[in-house]
Amino acid sequence: MSWDQVQSKWMQMRGSLRHRWGRLTEDDLDVIAGNRDIFIGRVQERYSISRDEARQRIEEWLQPLQEQKVLTGRA
Repeated sequence: MSWDQVQSKWMQMRGSLRHRWGRLTEDDLDVIAGNRDIFIGRVQERYSISRDEARQRIEEWLQPLQEQKVLTGRA
């Protein structure tokens, strides 16, 4: 999946983001603004996990969204 899709729909995904990543603040979401590396770093920091673990958890969160076509706009 293209991370560009996440970036382009970042504002629309905020509800889902807040639900799944409750430790991220609104300021965090503003700073991340769809940037994958910053997102991974903030998840790593807020959840006290390794960078690889943060990356894996983010990919696991994105998988159902891709399957539901939330990111492609074809739902």
